[in-house]
Amino acid sequence: MDWHLLGLSFITVFLSELGDKSQLAAIALSGRCKSPRAVFFGTAGALLLTSLLGALTGGAVAEFLPTRLLKAIAAVGFAILAARLLLFNNEASPDSEQTP
Repeated sequence: MDWHLLGLSFITVFLSELGDKSQLAAIALSGRCKSPRAVFFGTAGALLLTSLLGALTGGAVAEFLPTRLLKAIAAVGFAILAARLLLFNNEASPDSEQTP
């Protein structure tokens, strides 16, 4: 096992998930219920399952498509998202309506 890669993956995901909506939901649920241990095991199990599915799907896609093509697809996807956010996000949302 590549321990460096394991540690790097752990640190990256750990830091990116701090303050994530799933973690905030777990905090809210554990504060209201009488069994925080059940909330912990439920949220930990869900995170493990989604991570496993993501890793398996990524591995399967990487077997069929070359890395260079995957990087190009990801770059185009992020560019489209950025353009949409910068250019087409001028619509007022229902939450931002002001009452007179």
